[in-house]
Amino acid sequence: MSKFLIDFAFVSVLIIGLTAFLGIISNGFGELVFGGKNKNKYIDQTAKTQKGWRKVGGNKSS
Repeated sequence: MSKFLIDFAFVSVLIIGLTAFLGIISNGFGELVFGGKNKNKYIDQTAKTQKGWRKVGGNKSS
């Protein structure tokens, strides 16, 4: 019974992981092929919104 549960958990994680990964890949492919001139629409809008903002954060030289 324990081997069944281990196999079931393994297959479940594999199916869920593969589904999530294929969603990311198909989205990237769709934007690349069908995106046209709007493929950077959200990146460009974010850059316009953040123009002039001060840089904040920690000291990275440790």
